[in-house]
Amino acid sequence: MWIVLGVVVFALVVLALAIRPVVARLPRLRRSALALQSRQAEAESLRSAAEELQARAESLQERAAVAQDRIALIKARRGE
Repeated sequence: MWIVLGVVVFALVVLALAIRPVVARLPRLRRSALALQSRQAEAESLRSAAEELQARAESLQERAAVAQDRIALIKARRGE
């Protein structure tokens, strides 16, 4: 009986020693996870801004094409 109890206690001590480094790293891992979540939110915000900028650029490109067409019409009317 004492041998079994001794083996169980020894196994629990070994397990505690093996878990200790992992438990010691948990606060750093949590901070890293929070930093990554913050970066992900920032990246999503930047992606959204980039999509809006792309839409604006496409709109401006269309307006520039319309303006060029109008200039071509004006020049054609003048005979240039």
